[in-house]
Amino acid sequence: MNDNYYDALELSLNDWQILFADWGEPKFRAGQVCQWIYAKKVFNYHDMSNLSKDLRVKLSENVLMTLPVLIRQQTSRDGTKKYLWQMNDGVRVESVLLNHGGHRTACISSQAGCPLGCMFCETGANGFTRNLTRGEILGQFLMMEKLNGGDINNIVFMGMGEPLLNEAAVFSAIRSLNDKSMRNLGARHITISTSGIVPGIEDLADFEIPIRLSLSLHAANDALRNKLMPVNKQYPLQKLTAALRHYRERTGERITIEYALIDRVNDAVEYAYELGALLDGLQPYVNLIPYNAIPSRPELRRSSDGRVKEFCGALSELKIEYELRKERGGDIAAACGQLAGGK
Repeated sequence: MNDNYYDALELSLNDWQILFADWGEPKFRAGQVCQWIYAKKVFNYHDMSNLSKDLRVKLSENVLMTLPVLIRQQTSRDGTKKYLWQMNDGVRVESVLLNHGGHRTACISSQAGCPLGCMFCETGANGFTRNLTRGEILGQFLMMEKLNGGDINNIVFMGMGEPLLNEAAVFSAIRSLNDKSMRNLGARHITISTSGIVPGIEDLADFEIPIRLSLSLHAANDALRNKLMPVNKQYPLQKLTAALRHYRERTGERITIEYALIDRVNDAVEYAYELGALLDGLQPYVNLIPYNAIPSRPELRRSSDGRVKEFCGALSELKIEYELRKERGGDIAAACGQLAGGK
C-alpha cells in the first residue's frame, strides 16, 4: 500500500479529476468512478467494469474505500430503522432511516456525541468525542442506500451532533450529495437542523446550494431556553431570530421550527403566544414533537393530550401553520433526542 494513499469518500469530483490528471488519465474517469460509488453503490474498484484492469489495480493500491462498519441494525414496529456504525478509529455513531410511505428519509449524524448538552437530548448527555469527516458523513448515507437496495429520497442532518459546529465537513458532504456527477440529490431534499449556531446560519444563507433549514427551538424566551439549551446563552433569541430573518430574506426558503412538548416545562399556553410573537413575520412551519423519554432525565415526561390540544389551539388562533409530528422509532430509541451511539 502506498503510504500517501487517498480516501475515496474524502475526495470531491474536482479532487478525483486532479488525481486522474496526475496519473495521466482523461478527466471523464472521475465521473465514471463517482457514478460507481455514489449512484450504483459499488465500492470495490475491481467491479468497476468500464475501467481498465490496470487502473482498477492502481485505484485499489492508492485510494482507500473507508466505509463505516455496521455493528447493529434495529427495526421499529413502525418500520423505522436504526443503524449503529463504527468508524475506522473505533468511534461509534447512530443514524436512522424513516419510511413515509412513498419516500424515505435518512437522519444522519455529523458528530460523534454532541457538545451542547440540551436538557432533553441523550446524545449530549453522553458527551462529545469528535467531529465526523465528510467521508464518514457520506458513508452513513451511502451504506444505508446499499443496505436498503435503492435510493433514499431525503437527507436530514438531524442525528447525533450539531451540524453547524462541523460546518466545513457537512457543507463539503452536501456538495457531493448534490453534485450531478455524484449522488445528484436535489437541494430541496437536503435539510440541516441546528440548535441555533448563529454564524453557521449566516453562512448557510450564503451557501451556494439552497438547502432547507430547520431550527431546534423548544422555547421562545431566553430564561427558559437557557435552561433547556445552554447554547442560547451564547446565541440568545434576539441574535438567533435576526439570523433567521437574514436567511429567510437571502434565500426565500421557509424555515421549519422544531418544538418538543415537555409536560409542564414548555407546553403552557402562554408559551405558544410567546412563540407566535417571536416568529412574527417569519412565516415558519412549526413541527410539534411529542417529547421522547431519555434515560438521563427520568423526571421529564411527554405533555398530556389536553395540554397539547390547548397549545395547538393557541397556534391555530395565531394562524401559525403547524403539524403535530407522529412519533417514529421510539420503541428502539431512534426518535428525536434518543440517539446515544450505542451507549
